[in-house]
Amino acid sequence: FLSASPSLCPLLQTSFLLLITLSSEGTETLPAEQKPVALLCIENISSAVSKLLNIQCSAPASPLQVLFFEFLVSLGAAILTIVAMPHLDIVTNVTILNSVAIFSALLQVVAQCTAKERNRFLLPSITAFILLVLGYVLFLVLYIMKDPFDTKMAIWVGLAVGGSFLVSFNWWESYFRLIGTNSSSIFLKNLCRDMTKCQNILHILSSLLRIAVTACVLGAYVPLGQMDWDIVRSIPTRQTRIIAIIIGVQLISSALCHWFALAACKMHALRRCFILPLYLASLAVMVLLVVPVIVYYQDYRTSLNGTQNISFTDYCNVVVDGRNLSLNGSVVELKVESSFNPATSLPSGSAVSWWLGLVLATFHLWQLSLHRIQRTQDVFIRRLYEGGFMEQSLLLNTRFDIQTTEKRKTPTDPVKVFFCATMWHETYSEMMKIMISIFRLDQYRPRRDGETSDVSFEGHIYFDDAFRDVPGSQGRHVNEYAEMLVEIIQEVYRKQMLKISQIKVTPYGGRLVVTMPYGNSLVVHFKDKTLIRHKKRWSQVMYLYYLLGWKLTTKYFGKWEEGGNETELKREANCFLLYPHVGAACGRIHPTGSGPMVWYQKFEYAVGHWLHKSAEHVFGCVLCSPGCFSLFRAAALMDDNVMKKYTIKASRARHHIQYDQGEDRWLCTLLLKQGWRIEYNAASDAYTNAPEEFKEFYNQRRRWGPSTMANIADLLGSGTLVSKRNSSMSKPYMFYQFFSLASSVLAPSTVVLMIAGQACFKSYFSAILIKSDTQILIAAVMSVLYAFHMMISALTLIGIMVKDGTIMTPSGIFIITLACFYIVTALLHPQEAGLVVYGCLYILCIPSAYLLLAIYSMVNMNNVSWGTRETAPAPGRSMNQHNYCRCCVYNDVSYKCYCFSLQDEEQFFRELTAKYLEPLPHDKEKQKEMTEKLKSLRNKITFAYFICNAFWLVTTFSLQLLDSIIFIQVPKIDTNLQFTGEYIYIDPLGFMFLLAFALLVLIQFVAMVYHR
Repeated sequence: FLSASPSLCPLLQTSFLLLITLSSEGTETLPAEQKPVALLCIENISSAVSKLLNIQCSAPASPLQVLFFEFLVSLGAAILTIVAMPHLDIVTNVTILNSVAIFSALLQVVAQCTAKERNRFLLPSITAFILLVLGYVLFLVLYIMKDPFDTKMAIWVGLAVGGSFLVSFNWWESYFRLIGTNSSSIFLKNLCRDMTKCQNILHILSSLLRIAVTACVLGAYVPLGQMDWDIVRSIPTRQTRIIAIIIGVQLISSALCHWFALAACKMHALRRCFILPLYLASLAVMVLLVVPVIVYYQDYRTSLNGTQNISFTDYCNVVVDGRNLSLNGSVVELKVESSFNPATSLPSGSAVSWWLGLVLATFHLWQLSLHRIQRTQDVFIRRLYEGGFMEQSLLLNTRFDIQTTEKRKTPTDPVKVFFCATMWHETYSEMMKIMISIFRLDQYRPRRDGETSDVSFEGHIYFDDAFRDVPGSQGRHVNEYAEMLVEIIQEVYRKQMLKISQIKVTPYGGRLVVTMPYGNSLVVHFKDKTLIRHKKRWSQVMYLYYLLGWKLTTKYFGKWEEGGNETELKREANCFLLYPHVGAACGRIHPTGSGPMVWYQKFEYAVGHWLHKSAEHVFGCVLCSPGCFSLFRAAALMDDNVMKKYTIKASRARHHIQYDQGEDRWLCTLLLKQGWRIEYNAASDAYTNAPEEFKEFYNQRRRWGPSTMANIADLLGSGTLVSKRNSSMSKPYMFYQFFSLASSVLAPSTVVLMIAGQACFKSYFSAILIKSDTQILIAAVMSVLYAFHMMISALTLIGIMVKDGTIMTPSGIFIITLACFYIVTALLHPQEAGLVVYGCLYILCIPSAYLLLAIYSMVNMNNVSWGTRETAPAPGRSMNQHNYCRCCVYNDVSYKCYCFSLQDEEQFFRELTAKYLEPLPHDKEKQKEMTEKLKSLRNKITFAYFICNAFWLVTTFSLQLLDSIIFIQVPKIDTNLQFTGEYIYIDPLGFMFLLAFALLVLIQFVAMVYHR
């Protein structure tokens, strides 16, 4: 994949040099009066900027210091490429581009000297500066001493030297930040701060300044060079085609080269796919330009059959002057200066000195430390790149880090990652999958005594309601689900000896600690609901306070008491993450299982991640990090108004829906309100068991639907405050979420319009009086009927388009466009492209998912039970009913189960339980009162939901009845996209809704392409 990067650099450089050659005096491809055309194209390339900029700040207080350097760079680039380089030979133009590293080499020396440390790359930087200066001296001697009386050549050479030196100011920011940080000057520190804060607006001003300066230089040079601008208005076709092809190749290859180079850096292919190809780009271009000439020279000598002895210089004169017509058709039109002599120019010391200087000036890149999927602004200092100096721009624009000769101190402890999972009534297969994953991770990241590792992990499983009463026995014992988990642990490794051990009694129930075969620990916490509050949200509160509030705090407090350095301990305690403002991150979730319900969810999850999650990540940030697998920052969870508010008991009816029905979304809402960002990383894959039965699927979405709307409404309700506190939640992004929420609310009526029926809403409120199981049975039957209805409607729509010979209908345009979007999206995800096959089932299930499921979720909003996994364990294997726990031993040493107890830790759990996790009392009066409040809330929300959809239906049908008065006239186009002379009349409201929905899909599609 990244092998395209090395081949693009010579291609774009060759196209740029050919464009310069077209504007030179010696070429015959363009007549002399048409040189301004080529110069104008050079000006466009020189002043082009290639980056999308987000303006998020105002201009700095003193931008003149920054813009002064940009003015020098713009002036130098214009003089070098427009004025000087067209008068030099093409090989010299290749080599002189490497000289632009001179100022960067000088700033490297200054930055490393001001650091006051023994730097590893100080000597290479000094050597690079000396070689670059030596290259300039040899270049001047080579051209001026060749003909000291040639004044014009002296002017061109002087302009080339001056222009390249000014261009070298382009990458001063990378080193100035280090110099300003290590300097005692207040002015430099303030300037660095302003530059960092307002980098976007400075880049915009710099781009405008570059365009203006380049245009001024070109406008002044054309009259001085006795050229006429009138030729631009009448360019011959042949010359136009040549110039257009060269410009297109240069622009496209430069953009692709920049993208591939960035991808190489982010994918840890920095050396072989970034540095090395860029070093060899100049050499490859020289070989590309010189070798064909030498080959044709040898062929020409052979064709003479020894009748004439011709030198290489004479051969070049013959080609340029065109005196030998026998060369036509056998020699390419390589137009070079007649003064070009490879015996002196090609192996000249200036070319070697400049190339070695560039290599040494960027030698630090070989030791540059980057993280996977590193942010672009952390890889490249400037957000713009130079199309004419691509390889030099990429190398010199890469971040410069001062590296000392002393080895960095490694932290006393590796990075600690806690893997936490909650369980309740999981099936045998679900438990087996998660245990296999944990044991695989143990094998991937082993922990052995006496060996150091950069990362260590510790697994924790919190098992809800794990105890049961046993008649005739004292105390409570673990239930069949807990027994099944322990047997699965021993089944993962089948060649072990068995050892029976009692579970350690704890203030919350019991605990079992297992040391896995490769040294990592797995702790199973069995919760007794009579001792501590049960359900998933309270298990999360329990392990977050235990791991972050107890284990980490007591660990580093003990080290501090022993005399540890407070600064070092703080650095160790803060888990390192790439992005400082990211509070959580989620990946691509893949549903597993079999059957039609799972097939539907495979496509639903795919589209949700491909389009919706990507759009949230690009335009703002993700609103929900799924509970099946996500990464959270400890500091974000323990921030003000996050964990503390997460422990609030549901005291109102809406709290039960927002807090307990979707605890992962509620936690993310708190993070967003506090200013943290949540990101989507498509490179991370997680697999989750999806509901395989219709009833289980409906009960799951019955929880998810209302909680999603409640949390989004909560964010929108405090939109102004959230936008001020969270930079990722801008007001346009909040409007996007509002529009998405409105589309979800109006989805039932839209489906009714699509299937052209009203019977669905006649039983909207009657469903409230029917039991939920009966509702699901009716929904299942109607889903099958509506699926057949959708199939007939699709075939009818296709038949109508074929019969009328037109696709210019709202439904036709909408369906064709949507299908194209999904197919292209799937093709952009080649590893998952096969999931598009399930899109047919997804379309057939639209009435069930967007109409029947919406109704079921609304009318059962008062049901706050979990709804899934409320049955006995599946008959996956026979279970032994014991009142003890089976534990595993492997060779009696490496794989064992043991238990530990500390009085302080037990006291911590007692205090935690008393403050946050006491079992909720069973007050029947309060429960009855809350049930009535939930029903009242259900009735209000359902009524508002019904009114919105009914209003939309009535308005649409009314406009359809008045289609002879109010309509939109659309020309009818046949399948060949030709106007038939007829018109189609569409009601405006339905058309605008379809247009708005298509716009929403288009926005998500654009975001997906950008995210890919």
